Amino acid sequence: MTEVPASPARRRLAVCDLGSNSFRLVVFTAVDGWWRRTDEIYQPVRIGEGMAATGALGAEPMKRALDTITVFSHFCAASGLQPDEIDAVATSAIRDATNQATFLQRARKKGGMDIRVLSREEEAHYGYLAAVNSTTLADGAVLDIGGGSMQLVGVTGRHATDRASWPLGAVRMTERFLDHAGPATPKQLDRLRAHVAAELEAHPWIGRSGKRLVGVGGTVRNLAVAAQRMADMPAGGGVQGYAVERACVDELVERVAALPRSERGSVPGVKPARADVIVAGLTVIQSVMEIGGFPAIEATEAGLREGVFYSRFLEDRGDPPLFEDVRSASVLNLAAQYGVEPAHTAHVATLALGLFDDLAAAGLHPGDPIERELLWAASTLHDIGVAIDYDDHHKHTRYLILNAGLPGFSPREVAIVAQAARYHRKGSPDPGPLAHHFRAGDGRVLDRCAVLLRLAEDLERSRDQAVRSVGVRVDDERVELTLDALEDVSVPRWAAQRENPLFTRAFDRRLVVV
Repeated sequence: MTEVPASPARRRLAVCDLGSNSFRLVVFTAVDGWWRRTDEIYQPVRIGEGMAATGALGAEPMKRALDTITVFSHFCAASGLQPDEIDAVATSAIRDATNQATFLQRARKKGGMDIRVLSREEEAHYGYLAAVNSTTLADGAVLDIGGGSMQLVGVTGRHATDRASWPLGAVRMTERFLDHAGPATPKQLDRLRAHVAAELEAHPWIGRSGKRLVGVGGTVRNLAVAAQRMADMPAGGGVQGYAVERACVDELVERVAALPRSERGSVPGVKPARADVIVAGLTVIQSVMEIGGFPAIEATEAGLREGVFYSRFLEDRGDPPLFEDVRSASVLNLAAQYGVEPAHTAHVATLALGLFDDLAAAGLHPGDPIERELLWAASTLHDIGVAIDYDDHHKHTRYLILNAGLPGFSPREVAIVAQAARYHRKGSPDPGPLAHHFRAGDGRVLDRCAVLLRLAEDLERSRDQAVRSVGVRVDDERVELTLDALEDVSVPRWAAQRENPLFTRAFDRRLVVV
């Protein structure tokens, strides 16, 4: 009787993020070098409700919090998570509460959960790790706004150089400046902005951080979704890497603040659950952008939870624990999750990039290094859709790229990668449903990436790396490819020659394969 192969060793970590506005449990699983989120529970607990007036956690918010912690504990037990696989961290509200000790004791007694109360510096550090490991931020700042506090971290060369935390969270600022059911008045908003400016005044480094600002937290994500709806972008594409310009933030603040609390959720993209605190949260972000001179804020879907996970998962990468190259790590992580054949995809990428370089050297395209990287990403990921089914796997690949996401890439870049992979088998490349992401000239980029990937796939059709390399000769009318192979090249030559119409469209030359 054949034995079932042993499963690869896996590591799990359940991060319980006990924030001032919401509690969230996220399970991360790492197997054979790849990782992803595998479960999540979210509850808008609002444990910080009423703290602005009393400084203490109220009875009803504590009850909601303890009930949620009990659910988290039962979930962890049912999932077989061991104590060393659970990290429960508390932030601003619990950290600042005068009755913190009482709450922690009750949480330990009722839910059996040990809670690690983060210092302001630790909270800022985890937000920084989340941002720098999910974007290409090298120089600039990270803003992390929650319900009770806001953190800013200055970043130089991907390393944190300055950090500070203030009690400027969305819930806290709402209770202090905007705690009523009607529209927010200009006077109230001015008082809030003046308060933020006074709090940040002692930190001149904010204005010297550079022009790039990455935002972490639910308020930032909600801002990005609302900005996408304002730009008539379809729902459901995610906000990773989406940059919201300052003028858009100003317009959203004005629009949402003019509405009573009960109507704010009617603004496209604004979550009804955040309707009561969204005005204060957006106004704090708006103030930071003005004070720091930031022209836009870039959203990341990573948060404190990912920061806690990265601190363990990347602990062997040095201090701070960072991916060496976020974009490369993102692509390779997604490829590994879906069991692609590494030898095949690596060789397809080698052939495609070789053609890209030779055609650039011949002057047939600009040879943009970013375009080259997008071609590499599409080549590496082109077969992941086979994990769903071989039939239409090019379409499944596009779906997975769009929905699994590629941290470190902009929405426009993800769209090009997804469409290039989608057309690696057949069809006429077209932006299709992702046209809203494309800019002038991107149709040409897509044509080049798609045909070079398709040619490389044709030449590696046997999946045995028989075609070792390709020679390129260019004249005014045609591009001639000479195949260096270990065996007969009749099939790859025939397959590649069929791409002549698309090749001609992309490079204005006839394709000849010899």
